[in-house]
Amino acid sequence: MLCNRGLYEMKAIKGWRLGRTNYMQSLPGGRHRAPTRKPVWIIAVVSLIAVLVIGAYMFPHHSKAACYMISTNGCKGLTDWLPPSPRELSDDEIAARVVISEILSSPRVIKKTSKIAFMFLTPGTLPFEKLWDHFFQGHEGKFSVYLHASKDTPVHTSRYFVNREIRSDEVVWGRISMIDAERRLLTSALKDPENQQFVLLSDSCVPLRSFEYMYNYMMYSNVSYVDCFDDPGPHGIGRHMDHMLPEIPKEDFRKGAQWFAMKRQHAVITMADSLYYSKFRDYCGPGVESNKNCIADEHYLPTFFYMLDPGGIANWTVTYVDWSEKKWHPRTYMPEDITHELLKNLTSIDSVSRVTSEGTGEVTWTHCMWNGIKRPCYLFGRKFHADTLDKLMDLFANYTSIA
Repeated sequence: MLCNRGLYEMKAIKGWRLGRTNYMQSLPGGRHRAPTRKPVWIIAVVSLIAVLVIGAYMFPHHSKAACYMISTNGCKGLTDWLPPSPRELSDDEIAARVVISEILSSPRVIKKTSKIAFMFLTPGTLPFEKLWDHFFQGHEGKFSVYLHASKDTPVHTSRYFVNREIRSDEVVWGRISMIDAERRLLTSALKDPENQQFVLLSDSCVPLRSFEYMYNYMMYSNVSYVDCFDDPGPHGIGRHMDHMLPEIPKEDFRKGAQWFAMKRQHAVITMADSLYYSKFRDYCGPGVESNKNCIADEHYLPTFFYMLDPGGIANWTVTYVDWSEKKWHPRTYMPEDITHELLKNLTSIDSVSRVTSEGTGEVTWTHCMWNGIKRPCYLFGRKFHADTLDKLMDLFANYTSIA
């Protein structure tokens, strides 16, 4: 019995030890693990590819044999997904940016004598001069007037417009001559140091607000009102010319209405610019490349400000226009269209729409923000037919008093 009992206990101890060994081996993190072979070949291959990629990126003009070891397309296959290296600016670009930065850093000086320059781009006599006279009355010393008459000598009905013509030249729609006329107006207006805001208007423009409302809206705004948006379609980026490279990249090409309202610093940098202006002067026009129809006044200032001071502009204009007819030119308002309800609606608009030229036209809406506050967008309107003058005169006091 004792022998059998001793034999049974020895077997039990042996079984317990065997079971404990198997259990310990099954626990995670056991003290004794089976040796694992490290995939050294994978590390070597990854390291080799990294060296080849870095070498191809840093030394693109050397032998391309290394590229073909990892891409059948050679180095182009690699550069397609490598991050682009920053382009080195030319001396002219550096100089332009230094000058513009210096001008923009100068503080704005708004005084009681500060004025708004009203710059009219017209072929001849202003059909709404009588309405503008009514608009200006009682606010002498707070505005100045400049006329660029491209065809005929204007006949005046208002004392505010007498002898206010500047040296003018022919203006052709869609050509650089339109930009040249704008620059002449800015040059003349900048001669007066009291002019702190500059508004470009056409012969078909009319005021939608009272002078006091307009003056405060513009004079105390922290941005300039330059229309600017990205149109990926044929009438947007599709008008970019390869000759504009490298100073004007295709992805920076922008579009917008020409009717701006800008602060003095922006007027100065516009006149200081020769580098970017020359690109549009030489290459933005009809049929320059592949029958593209580049329209300088729709692209020069939007592109210029997007590249050099994008945060300094509102990206919309304070001049209303109706493009709902989807033609080359906006809708013209006739006498039968002029009602108090129409003018009230125009002054209550607080969002702007963008329609691209891609496909059927993608429409986007943007709220009009004035110093961070949502406000109505428009101070002026166009295009109004000359025959609407009498109706506008009758309604002026009522529609400009709308809060």
